[in-house]
Amino acid sequence: MKKENIGQIASDFKTQVVILASFVAIMWIVEIADFVVFRGGLDRFGILPRHEIGLRGILLMPFLHGNFPHLIANTIPFITLGWLVMLRNTLDFWIATVTIVLVGGAGVWLFASPAYHIGASGLIFGYLGFLMLRGIFERSFAGIALSVIVGSAYGSLIWGVLPGRPGVSWEGHLFGFLSGVLAAYFVSRKTKSVL
Repeated sequence: MKKENIGQIASDFKTQVVILASFVAIMWIVEIADFVVFRGGLDRFGILPRHEIGLRGILLMPFLHGNFPHLIANTIPFITLGWLVMLRNTLDFWIATVTIVLVGGAGVWLFASPAYHIGASGLIFGYLGFLMLRGIFERSFAGIALSVIVGSAYGSLIWGVLPGRPGVSWEGHLFGFLSGVLAAYFVSRKTKSVL
């Protein structure tokens, strides 16, 4: 491997670490502030379906969590799946993230139950949908292999798109997953058009 290639890989990895660390740092800072200063009051900035004020939650939902166990449960899958999304191209992460936040958030706002919906799990399920379907859309060996690996490691999460435990936004999971699939379709078309 050429020295320039190693340098590019190291540079890309550093960028990816900074992006993921920044997202996670914001989530933790917001939750600490919510716990210490606002006593849980920031949760009302989540998505409130079919209320105009709830539209702001489309952008804010991934950064708000109900408590520290909720945030801890989301941190590792966010880092792992987020990094796998950007593994081939960091731009894929941004396309997937914007699509999941906007399209998935709009789905929650339009169709979810009337309560505040918060948490990064919509993004996590979106990344899961992206990774599981991208290889199929691309019809590439590497993409399908990654889809199989992600499906084996995280496939059991898929049941989270169905109604289950009270207080868990299964709608956020469902619309996150579906918007991740949509993002995978967009990215696979972009990749094919470049080839």
